[in-house]
Amino acid sequence: MDVELRQLRCLVAIVETGTFTDAAGELGLSQAQVSRTLAGLENALGVRLLRRTSRQVTPTAAGTRILARARRVLAEAEDLVREATTGDATVRVGHAWSAMGRHTVAFQRRWAASWPEVRLQLVRTNSATAGLGEGACDVAVVRTEPDRRRFSGVVVGLERRYCAMATDDAWARRRFVRLADIAERTVLIDRRAGSTTPQLWPEDQRPGFDYTADVDDWLTAVSSGRVVGITSEATLTQYRRSGVVFRPVRDAPPIPVRVIWWRDERHAHAGKVVDLLTELYRR
Repeated sequence: MDVELRQLRCLVAIVETGTFTDAAGELGLSQAQVSRTLAGLENALGVRLLRRTSRQVTPTAAGTRILARARRVLAEAEDLVREATTGDATVRVGHAWSAMGRHTVAFQRRWAASWPEVRLQLVRTNSATAGLGEGACDVAVVRTEPDRRRFSGVVVGLERRYCAMATDDAWARRRFVRLADIAERTVLIDRRAGSTTPQLWPEDQRPGFDYTADVDDWLTAVSSGRVVGITSEATLTQYRRSGVVFRPVRDAPPIPVRVIWWRDERHAHAGKVVDLLTELYRR
């Protein structure tokens, strides 16, 4: 089987830009070259990767699986070239939102002081694995339970839950709220990477739900007063937004903060990430 990096780059560009025309512009190729390159990849793999209509391009089931692997291969190829040309060791730490919360700055500074020979890069990817499953990082900080068949990891700390609401909400005058109070409202959650699920409430006492896929959109909707949100205390540090205030959810369980990595491929510096974050959260 003869699969080339240029073919994988072509597949990723088409999916990320949404059209063959835009992918051609990003890759510096003609639209015809993009079509031929993708066709060569599909022929080499023996599967159809994309569904094409007059309006959009979407991955097939096989395309979705291949896309995740393609991103990992391309990222590893970039790392190989970088290390070969610069000699620098790098660890990419992914997060979907809020990084390490109030520990983010200390984590970066302590890392630079402790291991100056290893370059630290924080990468935000809005996915359930914070970019790990997509090949965007080497280890990831997540606030959800990972797929144990694919990933290993450890809990490095706990964070309190807060309710986010508009500044003119009647609850903004309270010192805290309870889950039973929130059950009367509509809660906006991110099903892809968020830490809030319906299981926080008893089945017969659950609030209404609305959905989003991005933390900035989440904050914008909350500021409108139409919905409220529940989030980690880390959001208070990383995303200060005019029109939004946060109040503790007194009876909600804390959120475990995990560092995860591929079960069959632990990065050489994963232990350093775990040790430093565990120390910072313990403080």
